[in-house]
Amino acid sequence: MHSLNIMLQPPKQETKQQHDDDDEEEEEETPLVFDASVLRHQLHLPKQFIWPDEEKACLDVPELQVPLIDLGGFLSGDPLAAMEASRLVGEACQKHGFFLVINHGIHKNLISHAHLHMDEFFELPLSQKQRAQRKVGEHCGYASSFTGRFSSKLPWKETLSFQFSADKNSPNLVQDYLCNTMGQDFEQFGKVYQEYCEAMNTLSLGIMELLGMSLRVGKACFREFFEENSSIMRLNYYPPCQKPDLTLGTGPHCDPTSLTILHQDQVGGLQVFVDNEWHSISPNLNAFVVNIGDTFMALSNGRYKSCLHRAVVNSKTTRKSLAFFLCPRSDKVVSPPSELVDNFSPRLYPDFTWPMLLEFTQKHYRADMKTLGEFTNWLQLKSS
Repeated sequence: MHSLNIMLQPPKQETKQQHDDDDEEEEEETPLVFDASVLRHQLHLPKQFIWPDEEKACLDVPELQVPLIDLGGFLSGDPLAAMEASRLVGEACQKHGFFLVINHGIHKNLISHAHLHMDEFFELPLSQKQRAQRKVGEHCGYASSFTGRFSSKLPWKETLSFQFSADKNSPNLVQDYLCNTMGQDFEQFGKVYQEYCEAMNTLSLGIMELLGMSLRVGKACFREFFEENSSIMRLNYYPPCQKPDLTLGTGPHCDPTSLTILHQDQVGGLQVFVDNEWHSISPNLNAFVVNIGDTFMALSNGRYKSCLHRAVVNSKTTRKSLAFFLCPRSDKVVSPPSELVDNFSPRLYPDFTWPMLLEFTQKHYRADMKTLGEFTNWLQLKSS
């Protein structure tokens, strides 16, 4: 048995989320550090990781019947296959915003290399992973849970996040960031994720064509909007937990970004809230899980839903997932196409840019199911 290893760190200055601390008084204490090599063996979880009863995980939930959308015909230019794929995408996005894509054109070797390099990084000693430590107020870098940012309802996970740019002037942004942060030994690591992000970018733009067709605004509309995207890649690593029913790998939230393309390993743990109950999305190594985020919900004027989801952990096996979050270039104004606004569908959300919503979720609000509404209120208060 290991003893609990709480490491001393200077207190962080990041703004605490006000409404997150109702169940626990703010304490002036040294934040703990999520050291997976130690905590995975703990029988007594630090209280910061224990979620309130009404939010605790149920590990055995019914499976969600998610449409399996074959992109093969669409990618090879078959117009009938494109129409059928866009119809299925539209139905899923009106219902809950989740679907699976197969025959997506991403080589399976690239996916398996991306998973292998994830192991390589997260199995390093904590002190080495901390070379990429996320800085206060930033959204990229290595994070061991949300220690230092929040003081309760901490997720049981580690993440490594980095920026991807589809701009021609930043051709090796991912590779350069990972080499500069972690050292030249990580050159191959950087190359793999650079290539993976480029593949995700191509896939995202294809899905944006289908979304444009399904909303009848034309297949070029959203593709062009996201062509020079500035997106986020995140590696999620959920170590085993001896009391998996007390904590969550990721708490319930809607993604604030536009589109998420997720590849989960065979362990499983993704749950989606549909029809007032939690459902699991079973792993499928040949498929990517795709879901709509809040930014696209605003772009579609609320026609397509960003869906509440979470991740659960287990007591035996580490779970991994690769998440690519498509985000518009920072100066693009998120405003729905005129075809989606009329007397029956008035504007639901004010114009904003992605950096404004990102700042809101980083400094003022912990993303949940109400993020977009709370952000709208915040914007209106700021402008008044």
